[in-house]
Amino acid sequence: MTKDIRDRLAAQPFLPFVVYTADGRAQFGLAAGEYTIYAGRGFEYGIDSARVSVRPGDRITHKLSIHHEVRLPSYVSCDTHIHTLTYSGHGDASLDARMITLAGEGIELPIATDHNVQVDYDEAAARTGVGRWFTAVVGNEVTTDVGHFCIFPAPAGGPVPDFKLRTWDRIFDSIETRTHAPVVILNHPCDVHVGYRPFAPEHFNFATGENLDGWTLRANGIEVVNSGAMQSDPMLPYRGWFALMNRGVLLTPVGASDSHDVSRYIVGQARTYIRASHDDPSHIDVSEAVASFRAGRVMVSCGLLTEIIVNGKYGPGDLVPAADSISVAVRVLGPSWTTAAHVALYANGEKVREAEISDGSKAGLKWSGKWDLPGLKHDAYLVAIATGPGVRELYWPIAKPYQPASPDVNRLVIGSSGAVWIDADGDGKRTSAYEYAQRIIAKTGPNAIQATRGLRDYDRAAAVQLASLLHARGVSIDDPAVLSAARDAGPQVEQGFREFVIARRAR
Repeated sequence: MTKDIRDRLAAQPFLPFVVYTADGRAQFGLAAGEYTIYAGRGFEYGIDSARVSVRPGDRITHKLSIHHEVRLPSYVSCDTHIHTLTYSGHGDASLDARMITLAGEGIELPIATDHNVQVDYDEAAARTGVGRWFTAVVGNEVTTDVGHFCIFPAPAGGPVPDFKLRTWDRIFDSIETRTHAPVVILNHPCDVHVGYRPFAPEHFNFATGENLDGWTLRANGIEVVNSGAMQSDPMLPYRGWFALMNRGVLLTPVGASDSHDVSRYIVGQARTYIRASHDDPSHIDVSEAVASFRAGRVMVSCGLLTEIIVNGKYGPGDLVPAADSISVAVRVLGPSWTTAAHVALYANGEKVREAEISDGSKAGLKWSGKWDLPGLKHDAYLVAIATGPGVRELYWPIAKPYQPASPDVNRLVIGSSGAVWIDADGDGKRTSAYEYAQRIIAKTGPNAIQATRGLRDYDRAAAVQLASLLHARGVSIDDPAVLSAARDAGPQVEQGFREFVIARRAR
């Protein structure tokens, strides 16, 4: 093998043998035996394969063809969480190998986020000949003892935020003053690093979205799917996101790979599709993509993709004008080698519609449907999530949970929309469940019975937030009289109060 050929390949140094190629050609050696060779190019493309029998001295040539099966002309594929051995010091993907894997997996907007350093990929992309396939952005995974935060864009080479700080307020101040990065993402919130887990019960209330340390999450994104750090319960990060949204912390959902490797954890396996106009992946308008991300105009993908359109024209990040009824159209997309089995619609984090998918293994469009909802009496956000069995084939295996919470392994492919807000009260802004609960308290004061009765026209999310506010004022939420008033106000109110009580007891 010549040096020029080697320089255009990125290989995994252990079984299963994986080779990424910068130009569609690869030459490699194999011991004598029987093999299946697979060819692919990430989530959007199909798979081709060939069986080969290798004997000593053989020189075999095979041509494999793949097809573009999932097309998204108005979105760019982004991985916001990427590492290299060169700058992070672990894993096996050198800087040059990372460039080739990004092109090989079809990531058009990669964010360079090595630990506490700000690296520019452009020179390496040109050196490896893959610069035409993506627009690289300088970022940083600000890696602290109290959580990890991906930021971008950031100035190449520094200055970097002070990662030795130990409170979120000071960390976010440092990010702002040293980098002015407009995007800040809370990474893998359910994982433990250095003994700290952001979504641990001593730090976070999964019912209310409260930070129990008294810290403010000044991020604008949160990883709901991290394919390098999957959860035993893949919906757990989503429930945390929903709780924060209901608390009024409006965050863009993120899919990311957290890959340090050539292929052990696949770069771009989980990814975020950001709405943007682009014809040339090497010249993506980064400022436009950043604005779309901050506005929530995204979809999250890990083997599936879920599109949502409300009332015929509104998508993720949009604010839908008040209407007597709500029409929600959903499409589930994916390549031929993933399967969609279930799709659900959530309003303020509560499942309101769902469907089983009987023929979800088709290439491209796997399912489409429409749900009609009655007009809402208060603002709410809608999110559609599709799931299916995890890919186990060696060409794109979904990883086992990184920090398993159960001996049962539940590997899934998943795709979700971003949030579409319904402006039911017609005030032209997104009003959270927490804000509605605050309004009720402002009218009734700490009178628990009157406040609880005021929830009659609100949902479970508002009930949880009101229970939190009453508790903070010294009210015992599991008092029989309070629970009786909740029951009279409606089953959604009683459910919300009981959910708050259970969450408090879990601390």
